[in-house]
Amino acid sequence: MAIEICVKAATGAPDVLGDCPFCQRVLLTLEEKKVSYKTHLINLDSKPEWFLEVNPDGKVPLIKFDEKWVSDSDVIVGLIEEKYPEPSLVTPPELASVGSKIFPKFVGFLKSKDENDGTEQALLDELNALEEHLKNNGPYVNGEKVTAVDLSLAPKLYHLKVALGHFKKWSVPESLTHVHNYMKSLFSRESFEKTKPAKEEYVIAGWAPKVNNA
Repeated sequence: MAIEICVKAATGAPDVLGDCPFCQRVLLTLEEKKVSYKTHLINLDSKPEWFLEVNPDGKVPLIKFDEKWVSDSDVIVGLIEEKYPEPSLVTPPELASVGSKIFPKFVGFLKSKDENDGTEQALLDELNALEEHLKNNGPYVNGEKVTAVDLSLAPKLYHLKVALGHFKKWSVPESLTHVHNYMKSLFSRESFEKTKPAKEEYVIAGWAPKVNNA
């Protein structure tokens, strides 16, 4: 039985893979482990009844293991690792939180209307910390091999690149060479190419309401 997974459909294009970084993290994990799966694209503006029946809170990603639906990307990734231990994507516990504050700081800066409120610097501080870590331990968070923490960060860094580029005309400083190489390396992986949003405009459309209503 192939695993079934529910992921976000693109905003305004319900037949195309959407822009949810947490869904992509799960898809990346399945791809890196070469596990076959069947995708259900969920239009979050018009959720199908069967989906709400098995998942009343209506969130994605949602995955079906052994006839049981499971939500929450952290839980899902842990279950995939347990069921399909090879190749191992386990991140050593002491490295599991590397880069974990980048996404919330990115969202804070993206929504900010005041350029002196410190949100840009807060994001830069986190990117500088990642730069230092990669400089000493790279090219990936745990050295030579990709692990779960990289697959969690990759979609978030992609959103950061696309959304800040569009809404703020902002990009990661060139001086952060290890972060740039890290992003380039992750974004060029076959697993990433297969699971990223079909077009950058879907990422922009996904963030637009949050930016405009901030």
